Amino acid sequence: MTTMHPIRKTRLAALLGCALVCASAMGQVSGYGDKQTGEVSGGQLPTVLQRVGVEQHLNTPLPLHVPFTDETGKAVTLNDYFDGKKPGLFALVYYRCPMLCSEEMDGMASALQMVKLKPGSDFNIVMVSIDPRETPQDAAEKKAMYVKRYGHPETANGWHFLVGPKTSIDAVSQATGYGYVEVKSPDGQTSQFAHASALEVVTPEGRLAQYYMGVEYSPKDLLLGLIEASGNKIGSPVANILTYCYHYDPQQNKHSLIVSRVVQLGGMVTVAGLGGFMFLMFRRDIKLGRDHSLTKRQNG
Repeated sequence: MTTMHPIRKTRLAALLGCALVCASAMGQVSGYGDKQTGEVSGGQLPTVLQRVGVEQHLNTPLPLHVPFTDETGKAVTLNDYFDGKKPGLFALVYYRCPMLCSEEMDGMASALQMVKLKPGSDFNIVMVSIDPRETPQDAAEKKAMYVKRYGHPETANGWHFLVGPKTSIDAVSQATGYGYVEVKSPDGQTSQFAHASALEVVTPEGRLAQYYMGVEYSPKDLLLGLIEASGNKIGSPVANILTYCYHYDPQQNKHSLIVSRVVQLGGMVTVAGLGGFMFLMFRRDIKLGRDHSLTKRQNG
């Protein structure tokens, strides 16, 4: 039986630990400094965000026949995109969102640039606004922006940005488990939405097959999710690490929770602890290496 050298064993353990921490950190998109700029007391999220979240309703059908309007002003339903032919990517957003929704759609567009499947020919992208006041013009402007960012204008027929009445939005949010809260400005004149970020893969028949949380997505995961969903395979729940958006207009002189990454502080503590552990173990290994009989003979 072969015995692993103590130095190699310790380094292997340290590298494995580092890999685990790095994998966790990759799930968090930005630095800890972005975590919050608003009030959080007692380690709890603000009250408004306690009603915000995403419950993963895998294998649940979308409400395919509720009315929406697309970016051209045409009356549509979700059944126009999930009619048994192609899978799709689906998300609830709002087009005038000051922060998170753009990050989410940026992440999706960037990941899709590295996926061989193409919108329109292989799958559909369907975005639904949670703000019933938004218009087809808002949807058209957002669609143009992301088709351009994706870099393949010939795929525009595969991108669908919808608006609709609150009854339709509520039906979709309940089906997907997407909780959000409308937040009025201090003067009551404007409002925004506190919400989380999630991207869903949907089967050709309109069933929820997979959830991806956050604002950055693995191209490999998106490709695999779309391939499996095309065969009506339902995935497994993923870690529910949420990214939140909660933002007041700066002109209202109010602090805001822009992006909250729930486990980031714990990740930083883990990284610091692992760094100290690795430093001590490498020092110990160097001493063991100097004192080991084999190295003494080689150096003697």
